[in-house]
Amino acid sequence: MKNRKLVMIPGPTPVVRTIQDQMGRDTVAFGDQQFVKDFKGVLTDLKKLWGTTGEVFVVAGTGTMAMEMAISNTLKDGDNLLVISHGYFGDRFVELTTRKGINVDVLRSEWGKIIPIAEIEAKLRDKSYQALTVTHVDTSTAAIAPIAEIGKMMEKFPDTIYIVDGVAATAGEREYVDEYNIDILFTASQKAFGVAPGLAILWASEKAMNRRAELGTIPEYYVDFDKWLPIMHDTSKYYATPAVNMIWALQESIRIIKEEGLENRYERHIKNANAMRDAIEAMGFKILADESNRASTLSCVLYPEGVNDLNFRTILAEEGAQVAGGLAAYAGKMFRIGHMGNIDTLDMIGAISAIERTLYRMGIDVLGKGVAALQRGLFL
Repeated sequence: MKNRKLVMIPGPTPVVRTIQDQMGRDTVAFGDQQFVKDFKGVLTDLKKLWGTTGEVFVVAGTGTMAMEMAISNTLKDGDNLLVISHGYFGDRFVELTTRKGINVDVLRSEWGKIIPIAEIEAKLRDKSYQALTVTHVDTSTAAIAPIAEIGKMMEKFPDTIYIVDGVAATAGEREYVDEYNIDILFTASQKAFGVAPGLAILWASEKAMNRRAELGTIPEYYVDFDKWLPIMHDTSKYYATPAVNMIWALQESIRIIKEEGLENRYERHIKNANAMRDAIEAMGFKILADESNRASTLSCVLYPEGVNDLNFRTILAEEGAQVAGGLAAYAGKMFRIGHMGNIDTLDMIGAISAIERTLYRMGIDVLGKGVAALQRGLFL
């Protein structure tokens, strides 16, 4: 008999039954009165929970599309952009923006580390930038950027748009849009929201919306704020077909978040992450990210000498858990494990137990060590 597979990658994350049920409802017309009301409620909750008086957009698409939406509505050919990159997904901003004729400067950290705020500030003083981007949690490194502190520093540069990639962070790491002086925060449904892939979510400040107005007509069509804004203000209107069932699923995710309490959810992620890392280290692995800047939503785990990546992940899948491989220079040298969203105690115990069994089959006997450390972290 084959084991079920626990999806413990950094996204998509496990989708709980009540959210799955919403995706399985009979689809209705996007003009259906109840759906119009539900969609409006989702937008209202997203603004309130993430603390903004600005705009919010929920559009069928991916996190990468939300990234393009953020750039397309704030920057034009010839503008200057400063990218703060802590890994693979920070670098994705570079390719996206250079294709648009934007002048890009990059501050890159060693993987697992972050760029000091003083270095960012010095770069901003050295040159006029129309925007700055930072990835809150880069899933290639599991390093977390200090977005609140960066936002405070950005008060000194009022003409620069502050863009935060929250794809692997939002609903798992603290993000308060207005309080942190964020001009654009974007994310996707399949990570810490615990919904299946399919929705791009983006918050935009008044400053960001003013920048969009200054740009006039932009070459992009589907991701244009001006095309979607009338629908976000009146969900009975039409521009492009909304993902009806996915919006219902997001509504259920938000209900779960509100029931738990957003601050409680953040604290749960911190506790779970610490317990998971205790378990991982108890089995002989090391964590890539520096202890001072480790994310709560996932961990990047370095293999001990002698453990083959492909063999490990193949056996682990047989034992019932799926993790992701390392990226770029760390391909084959580490695996990435998610612990975000609606993952529960049984998921975590199951995943750590599967890793123990995998190592045992590979000749490394750590049976009981990981699970014991995990449970001490969770319950003591």
